[in-house]
Amino acid sequence: MAGIKVDGERCKGCELCVAFCPRSLISMSKQFNSRGYRYAELTDPERCTGCAICGRGCPDVAIEVYR
Repeated sequence: MAGIKVDGERCKGCELCVAFCPRSLISMSKQFNSRGYRYAELTDPERCTGCAICGRGCPDVAIEVYR
């Protein structure tokens, strides 16, 4: 099954992945990581196609894509 895994500790909450996701499946968590940033999370894993647009656009290399 396709999907993504976000490294919450690596994410700085820039929200680029939110903007890049063509299906609007990524949002920012209500929780904070140890550095005080809200991190990205996949909201609907069943609809993710693994297109990798979010991973390619992540400046922190915090997103791993599975296909």
